Amino acid sequence: MKILHIIPSVASVRGGPSQAVVETVKALRNLGIDTEIVTTNDNGNDLFDVPLGKPIDYKQVPVRFFSRFSPKVNFIREFAFSSQLTTWLWQNAARYDLLHIHAIFSYASTVAMAIARIQGIPYIVRPLGQLCEWSLQQSACKKQIYLNLIERANINHSQALHLTSEQEQQEVSRLALRSPSFVLPHGLSIPSTISNARSLFREHLKVPADEPIILFLSRLHPKKGLDYLIPALGKLTNYRFTFVIAGNGSKEYEAEIESLLISNRISDRTCLTGFVTGETKNLFMQGSDLFALTSYSENFGVAVLEALAMGIPVIVTPGVALATVVQQNKLGYVPELDVQAIAKAIEQYLTHTPEAKDMGDRARKIISENYTWDQVAVKMEQIYESIIQFFPINS
Repeated sequence: MKILHIIPSVASVRGGPSQAVVETVKALRNLGIDTEIVTTNDNGNDLFDVPLGKPIDYKQVPVRFFSRFSPKVNFIREFAFSSQLTTWLWQNAARYDLLHIHAIFSYASTVAMAIARIQGIPYIVRPLGQLCEWSLQQSACKKQIYLNLIERANINHSQALHLTSEQEQQEVSRLALRSPSFVLPHGLSIPSTISNARSLFREHLKVPADEPIILFLSRLHPKKGLDYLIPALGKLTNYRFTFVIAGNGSKEYEAEIESLLISNRISDRTCLTGFVTGETKNLFMQGSDLFALTSYSENFGVAVLEALAMGIPVIVTPGVALATVVQQNKLGYVPELDVQAIAKAIEQYLTHTPEAKDMGDRARKIISENYTWDQVAVKMEQIYESIIQFFPINS
């Protein structure tokens, strides 16, 4: 079985979905499946300095990078156009038994679906939450035109939609697409425990050893709900805490966040650390007391999963797909997307610390038993085999 994964970018700055495809391929290869990634050299506003057009070892998996068109106009650059990628896919896609295409509304994904349709190659699509209601409402006119003229036909001809939560599946079902769907969540590579993470993190931030730390770790984007979380924290004037924002975004939005911190009078209680990865990210996760993601919409929420795996209680809003898991298993708090409700949930955490330890213990157990990449890869292999087996009959 030979599988090709296509995604516009594998850059860490693109967040969880890009990291997930790398981990998926790594786990599939551990099962003996011949699979690799094709992508552009996109690295946010920059480009990866990597050899182009040939497989290289990237984070222990084979990846072929192709040149991304990089004009100064942001929305054109973000579209990730690549003529080299197009040529290579046209000449080589048929060598694979199945294409696993990640993202929509982006050139690399769209052209991969079109080529698969023309050449009669089976493919599945992971839309990365871009078919969810909130996402479709952003730049709604452009997306509706793109969806109706191009992407709907591409999706309808896919063998399946790969969705990562039941919540995403419910939202996608409202679009009346013809392609069937299956739900397979992201997995997690659980890092080794840092024994003195709490003290090390507080030393790093230069805050008292007993200071409660509330962590937001994600890219800075309007959908992440910081416009609710920051005002909620601003209401907790009678409580000690340090708020950590670990992530980056556009310069304009970063400036907006800084203004929001000042207007809510918590700038002196907030550490803006920028984007963190590797051991620094692990330290942030393991050294925090509460992880917060009050998003408008998340088709999954990889960072939430990472926090739970470390035994950190979370506060998430209903738009985060993992909210159901959090609520059903009492792994944290799920307030409505409302300033008062979020403030009340954080206050509840700050006044019920022993309860939080029980949440953390449950979270570690549930994540280790249900969300490892090895478990995901086994299920993915079964799905691939089923699609490949029946494709000649259905095509």
